[in-house]
Order: sequence, then C-alpha cells, then structure tokens
Amino acid sequence: MNKPISLFISRSSTTSRINKTGSWRFARPRYQDQTAPCSAACPAGVDIPKIERGVAEGRIDQAWQTYVEENPFPSVCGRVCFHTCESACNRGRLDQPVNINRLDRFIGDAALERGCLEDRTVLPSNGRRVAICGSGPAGLSAAYFLTRLGFACEIFESKSQPGGVLYWGIPAYRLPKNVLQREIDRIVDLGVKIHCSQPVDADVLARLQSENDAVFMGFGLGRSLDLDIPGSGRMADGLSLLEALQNGERPDIGGEVAVVGGGNTAVDVARSLVRLGARPTILYRRQRQDMPAFEHEIAAAAAEGVRIVELVSPLAIEDNLDGVTVQLGRMKTADTGEDGRTRVVPDGDKNTSMTFTAIYAGIGADVAETWHRPGSDGASDRLILSHCTLDVGSTPLVYGGDPVMPTKSVTDAIASGKQAAIALQAWFEGGRDAVPAAMDRSRVGDGPALSMEMFLGGERRLRDRHVVAAEEINTDYFQTSSRGTPIQLSVDDARETFAEIESTLSSDQAAEEADRCYQCGLCNDCDNCRIFCSEVSIEVKDGKRRIDLDYCKGCGVCVAECPRCAMVIEEERA
Repeated sequence: MNKPISLFISRSSTTSRINKTGSWRFARPRYQDQTAPCSAACPAGVDIPKIERGVAEGRIDQAWQTYVEENPFPSVCGRVCFHTCESACNRGRLDQPVNINRLDRFIGDAALERGCLEDRTVLPSNGRRVAICGSGPAGLSAAYFLTRLGFACEIFESKSQPGGVLYWGIPAYRLPKNVLQREIDRIVDLGVKIHCSQPVDADVLARLQSENDAVFMGFGLGRSLDLDIPGSGRMADGLSLLEALQNGERPDIGGEVAVVGGGNTAVDVARSLVRLGARPTILYRRQRQDMPAFEHEIAAAAAEGVRIVELVSPLAIEDNLDGVTVQLGRMKTADTGEDGRTRVVPDGDKNTSMTFTAIYAGIGADVAETWHRPGSDGASDRLILSHCTLDVGSTPLVYGGDPVMPTKSVTDAIASGKQAAIALQAWFEGGRDAVPAAMDRSRVGDGPALSMEMFLGGERRLRDRHVVAAEEINTDYFQTSSRGTPIQLSVDDARETFAEIESTLSSDQAAEEADRCYQCGLCNDCDNCRIFCSEVSIEVKDGKRRIDLDYCKGCGVCVAECPRCAMVIEEERA
C-alpha cells in the first residue's frame, strides 16, 4: 500500500506538455491531513487512525510508540476505558464502529510481551521538582508526562500499593493486577519515585510545597457517600468490599444481597458478590437505560444473574431475623434532565419493602478532606482548565483527577495529568498568559483533548483541526464487515472466578479489525488521487505526493475520490 502504483499513462510532449491545463484552474486541491472524530472524542487525545494503520500493517512497535506518546496505559485503558472514541467512530454509520478499545488492549499486551523499549520524547532535566499526592491514574499520568518534560517527580501514596482506583476499585476479572503493575513499572523506569504508605495531611502538604517547585493534588475520591436515611449504618460500604477483595480476602457472603446505586462501582460490587456465592439485586432510583455504569458491564451483570430493580429509592433500613428489611419508595419518570437522563420523582405513597441478608452502598464517593479540591473563594491567581485547576502562587498547586473533572473516568484522569504537565511547563516558561496558549496549540480537533506530541512540536501539529464527518468519507471504497470480538469465558465459568473474563485479540484478529478503520483524515498512500487524475498532474517523489500546478486544472476529482478526506480544495488565489 505504501509503494506508489505504477501508472501506464504517458503525457504527450506535443499535447499535454504544450497545453498547460493548469491555466484553466479556478480552484486548487491540496493535501491536508485532518482530525479523526475518534481522536477528538478521546479525552487523552490518542492518535487512533495512525495507530490502527500501524496495527493493520503489522507495525505493532510503532503503533505502541504512537499510543504511549499520549497515554501511558494502553493495556489498562484497553480493559476499563469507556471508549467514547467508538461512539464517535464514522465507521458506525456504515456498519459497526471499529473495536478501538480491544485494539488498545492488543497493542499494550503485545508491547508487554515483546518487552518493547520506549522511544518517547524525554526532555533534559530542567532542575525542577514536583511532588504528586496520590498514585491513581491522574497522579501517575502527571508523573509520566512531567518526567518526559524534564521535571523530577515523586509520588506520595497513602495505601500500600500504587494505582488508586485502578488497583483498589476495579475487580481482577476486569483488570488483572499484574497488567497494571507492569505499566506502572514503565513509569518508574523513567525515574519516577513512588512512596507507598505515605499519607499526605495538611502539614505534609505544607512541607512538600516548601521542598518542591510545584505540587499536584491527585487524591481522587476517597470517601464513600452514605444514604441519609434511617438505618443507613446497617449498610456496608461497596468500595471497602472491593478493596478487601484486592487484598485477597474472600468474605463469606451468601443469600439475597442488595446493592444500592447505578454506577460502575455498584455493578462491580454486584458482580463480585456473584463470585462470592451471593444472589445480588441492584436497587436503582432511575431506569436501567439511565444507569451511569458502562452498558456492556450492566449487560454482563444481568447475564451473570444480577437482578436490577428500577425506579425504587431506599427510605429506611431495618434489622430483621435474617438480615435487613429495606423500605423502598416507588419512583416514576418525569421529564428529561440537563444530563440527558430521565428525571424521576416519588410516585405518591406507592412504597414497598424487600428483605436481604446484607446491603451494600455503591452510590458514589467524595473527597476525603475538603482541602483535596480547590476552594470556592474565587482566588485571582487561579486558572480553571477543563481537566485541572491551578493555584499559581509562589509554589503552584495543581488540582487534578475526579475532584475537579466534570466527567469522572480513568481516561479523563489520564487527561487531567497530561493537562497539568503541559500547564506547569507553560507556566514556568512564560507565566500565566502562556498557559491558555499552550492549551490551544496542543488541542486535538475542536474539543478539550490535548496532544503531547503537538505540544512538543511533532508532525501531528500540521493536521487541520477540522473533524472529519461521516458524510466526508467516500464509502464506495469500503465494504461492510463485522466488528471483531475477543473470546470470553462462558457465563457459568465467569460466575465462579475472579480470573479475567475476556481474552486479548490475536495478531490476525487485531490486524483484521484495524483494517476496518477508515483512517479518517489521514493519507494512507492509497493512490486514488494519482489514479483518477486525468491530467496526470500528481507526482510521487521521496514517498511524498506533489501536485504539478502547471497541469492541475482544479477539477477536484482527486478530492472527491479520496476515501478518507485527506485532501481539500480551495478557491484559486489571485
């Protein structure tokens, strides 16, 4: 595909050479790579079409290098990311979106198996030190990108193992701990120091500020929320159960068990209870389609036997001889809220009750201390960005991760760490005004996602920010095909084990799936432009295409026949 096609067309020296048809031109075509919608939708700004091309052509090492330029966790994200990229995938308008998430996992796992060596941009030391509070995805990401920018980073983690929610809050059947540890090891190999069992309180924070040039606050949401209802003390904490399981504990829990909530924590708790031998029921105040948990996780939970009771809200929890009785208020749908979910209200006095051996809370979390997030004082030296907030005093304090992000996900936390790194580099180089400028020059498409490659001046900065729409893809050149899916454990087997449920794609499966990618906005040397040019005005030299404007008459056929919108046509300049 990379080799230019030999065209058996000659230009007559007595006709075309003399008749320079370029003089007819009122518009001229131009090669211009543009932005793929998947990359614009990815919070981490990963260069997805370039990566998929590498996988399709068997260049796995190169695909991995491209990935880790923007995200240090391909294996992790390939397992737990909520893949907004796939919702934006133009291929979905033809048949099904490319299975980008599973390809991420393939790339990461292949790199771990091969022992791929990093070839990422790492700047020389700038002599500055940054302390990072918390080793969750935001803190680890901040350390990764800051180290690449020349900062010396140390992470202070209160728990015995690094990883934050990745280690303590996601069950092993979704994210094996050895996979997480090996990707953390790559960050440590860059020179990042991680101090576990080192909690940071207000006094320690003050010391870190005095000893470092900046501090990144990546504490996450460490306190589970409680229901403010009578008897709430009888409710066990779902996050504590997940943490106990990660410590190797297997509590004896059986019978009918309730889980209150509709997010990923509630679903993870319910599926973990299945594996402990219980029969869990999720109690959710809205409808299933409004549950914030990933739909594929909800479907998997239901397949494993988790019961979901919709439109009920706990009113009180009472002891009984067999466990607890939960008094439930019936809810009914009202209108649609600003978040797109159906709003619910109490359905009069239509209450009911259910009996369980135990009940777990999975309704969300908040910061453990109020100072873990920026204050509400409207400080004049505060910069509020999309994924982090900077208090730029004598020692900059950067708040990142879930406490300051509107969307709380692993990939958004990674984006938070990257944004913090770019912001600090810009602030130290040019002060407050340099920060918005750095955000702008690093932006992928028209959204908040940032590219470290673009910030460092790589070739990706030459792409136009226009996000390629489905209507701009010439689908005549693409055949329909089924989306590739990995092998999974049977439901019966999955219910009995905390082992990983899903396998990684094979090399052949990955190449076939990556080949489904349109590579929107990115020239892949298909040569359609040269084949269809009636004036033979497109030349290839040193692997690059050039339009001979002496003979290009501006008909635009090359632009029309480009399958992936990697060319534009513009009005001829006077």
